[in-house]
Amino acid sequence: MLELAILGFLAESPLPGHELRRRVTQLTGYTRPVSDGSLYPAINRLTKAGLIERRADPVAGAARYTLSLTAAGRADMLQRLRKPADHEITDFTRFYIVLTFLSHLPDVSEQHAVLRRRLEFLEEPASFFYDNDRPLRAEEIADPYRRGMLLTARATSRAERTWLREALGEKPPALDTPVTDSDPHAPSAPAS
Repeated sequence: MLELAILGFLAESPLPGHELRRRVTQLTGYTRPVSDGSLYPAINRLTKAGLIERRADPVAGAARYTLSLTAAGRADMLQRLRKPADHEITDFTRFYIVLTFLSHLPDVSEQHAVLRRRLEFLEEPASFFYDNDRPLRAEEIADPYRRGMLLTARATSRAERTWLREALGEKPPALDTPVTDSDPHAPSAPAS
């Protein structure tokens, strides 16, 4: 997630390290704060791999540098966007990182393939709570806070599915088509 965010922002323009940190923090910080202890090692890994370049910035002063994407870095970023890992499709925050930079893929059919994977995931019946293997619906939960979790997740999932169908140019399902009421495919707890 962090590496894709770094590559994606650098695909838009070269940036000094502190500006890159600010942009990544703005994108992910509300759910997953970005520390120097994770950002700068990721920058170093990407530099060693030849995906980004670090150049001294004489205007900014000593020890300041500007980062830019290499041709290999652009190719790597595009591959990550074309074929996100399953957890980048199923995890809300990780998917939003992919979505942030998806327009960098030049082929709309490749963009749509990623969106279809997310839509397929969201259309699978699921819940935070189960009775054996059966997902429980919000209406079956007595605890008001657990019920609130399911109702919020249901609304978020429906809104996202509506947007995905719009983006894909698909019609919404017919009104008589049953809709799964256990839709916890909403913002999840941060993954480690």
